[in-house]
Amino acid sequence: DFLALAKRRYACRQYSDRKVEPEKLQQILEAGRVAPTGANRQPQRLVVVQSKEGMERLARCTRDFGAPLAIIVCSVASEVWVRPFDGKSKPDTDAAIAATHMLLEATDLGLGSCWLMHFDPAPIREQFRIPEGTEPEYILAIGYPAEDSHPSERHTKRKPLEDLVVEESF
Repeated sequence: DFLALAKRRYACRQYSDRKVEPEKLQQILEAGRVAPTGANRQPQRLVVVQSKEGMERLARCTRDFGAPLAIIVCSVASEVWVRPFDGKSKPDTDAAIAATHMLLEATDLGLGSCWLMHFDPAPIREQFRIPEGTEPEYILAIGYPAEDSHPSERHTKRKPLEDLVVEESF
């Protein structure tokens, strides 16, 4: 069930050397493709990095925790839906929905993952030739968890629901 899957997913920071099978990668990418976006504009772009050389370039830009695979989740601002009342445009929101779908699919496939945001976009853009107008938003490290990998308390300790939910109005 979905809630059990969501509770099982955690930020994996230790990976085995085992490669992710191509069919599992395709399922993860498909989960990102079918993610809902504002007005179905689909402004996300996904850069798959899995070669030794590509992962070395990525490691020069951010900590990848030794994952054998990464997906750089980008957004194209010119393609995003814009709210007509105030002009609000959030390309990172559509990218985040796609990223979340992919992380949950990876978990469902028995893989570990880590959502990386601690990176300077400029070197990522340069290393992976990301064109102007396309913004690297997130990096997903994906692979088989190492035997001793486990969630930290930061990922399992949650506030009570009553601290988060407001009925009807603040």
